[in-house]
Amino acid sequence: MALYYLDTSALAKLYLREPGTEQMLRLASRVAGNQFAVLSLAQVEIRSTLRRRERAGEIASAVVERLFDAFQRHLEGIFLRQTLTEAILDVACEMVDRHSLFTLDAVQLAGYLAVRTASGANIPIFVSADHGLLRAAEAQGIPVLNPSATEP
Repeated sequence: MALYYLDTSALAKLYLREPGTEQMLRLASRVAGNQFAVLSLAQVEIRSTLRRRERAGEIASAVVERLFDAFQRHLEGIFLRQTLTEAILDVACEMVDRHSLFTLDAVQLAGYLAVRTASGANIPIFVSADHGLLRAAEAQGIPVLNPSATEP
């Protein structure tokens, strides 16, 4: 059983059909037995992602509501949730100084580092479809997975 930390670009693939969805669904299958951690901020980011797609006419409102419900059930019962703390924000500032990252990308990377510290010997794999964020994670010596890169 592996522990995966999902940034929002990877997390969204569990709810929206896009490149990388099949890989994420394989990782999330019960047979795989993996665990997933997300930053508590993901609830805002996933809502933003779904609402933008709804407003663009890509997803019906009723579907968006069902996706919100599914995500909330997963957030409460399946995902390990890393709370956003002042310490994470401090580390995010360090990540901005060290790497060329957008604000929320730096916060996600700092969230991963908090999960890694708390997980002990079970080093989580950082999952993202954001190339710049993956490069920064690799520069930090973090094991990474881009679910979009594993599909044609």
